[in-house]
Amino acid sequence: MRCVIARFPFDLFKNEVEDSMKGIKPEPVTGDAVVISRRVYPVKQVGEIITRQDRRDFTAGEVTRALTRLGFTCRPAEVPAPVAPPLTPLESASAMLGAPGAV
Repeated sequence: MRCVIARFPFDLFKNEVEDSMKGIKPEPVTGDAVVISRRVYPVKQVGEIITRQDRRDFTAGEVTRALTRLGFTCRPAEVPAPVAPPLTPLESASAMLGAPGAV
């Protein structure tokens, strides 16, 4: 499949991507990820290996689109759940006493 990553055209094939990732240890995933041969790799790591370019030269979106078109499963970055602000002392005491009118 022909795709453009960082303004350069590439002919990528699924089996060639799998072969190039054999023996490569996955880095810790902090953003978008892709599953290749039951291993989860950061998209930027895979992009660097298959294009032989620096990671700063392309976006994760470019590589994700190409890998998705090849049939790989891509996962978006995990967004942490919002943390509730801590309770004030008045709110803590009120919660311990219960709702008014409860018998």
